[in-house]
Amino acid sequence: MVITLKRELLVSSHKTIDGRGSNVHIAGGPCITIRYVTNVIIHGLHIHHCKSGEVSDGDGISIFGSRLVWVDHCSLSSCFDGLIDVTYGSTAVTLSNNYMTHHNEVMLLGHNDGFTRDRAMQVTVAFNHFGEGLIQRMPRCRHGYFHVVNNDYTHWLKYAIGGSAAPTINSQGNRFLASNNRFTKEVTRRANAPQSEWRKWNWRSQGDMFLNGAFFRSSGSGATSSYAKATSLPAKPSNMVASMTASAGALLCRRGLAC
Repeated sequence: MVITLKRELLVSSHKTIDGRGSNVHIAGGPCITIRYVTNVIIHGLHIHHCKSGEVSDGDGISIFGSRLVWVDHCSLSSCFDGLIDVTYGSTAVTLSNNYMTHHNEVMLLGHNDGFTRDRAMQVTVAFNHFGEGLIQRMPRCRHGYFHVVNNDYTHWLKYAIGGSAAPTINSQGNRFLASNNRFTKEVTRRANAPQSEWRKWNWRSQGDMFLNGAFFRSSGSGATSSYAKATSLPAKPSNMVASMTASAGALLCRRGLAC
């Protein structure tokens, strides 16, 4: 089924939207907004060609001021704004096993550089496949703590992981495959700060795999306690990433069978 919403689907607390066993597309209108709620799971949906609405800018999934949110095994592409945005002090958010393609600004984590409430933000980005036709923001982070673990990056045109306002980024066990463009080999990009400032930001790469000239520019104090702040799961070796992300995206499930 293809669901075209006239307004955003506002998800209330303690709810799960589970598309397993059906082929559910949300497309062609405003999409999903998770706003000032807790305990929400979004699973198994195809979300694409989303448009702006009353409280969102055209994101596939907008998470405002919420906590304990899990977005798992969704396929996202071609939205007006971001595919997934996490803003306004949201925390305890996990984005896992998703397959993202054909989009510019993929994933924004943090409202703006001046919104200091996002310092409490903790987000885990795990087991996702960042695929063809992606340009930047996988993710783009501000202020908080971000654990980017065991993802497969097979395409970016500008950068893969970026940020501003001194976020802590813990990149572990990912696989980064750079394009043949010699100007886009770097995985990372800092914004809105001179090198004298951003070199103090805690960004580290541990156990990542870099292919076709890809490289990660680390900064900060190295292996300090700040990296353990929200490390929600241990990283597997990066040579396992292809198999771990092979089922990323909405699953092909059959009713009555385990999925």
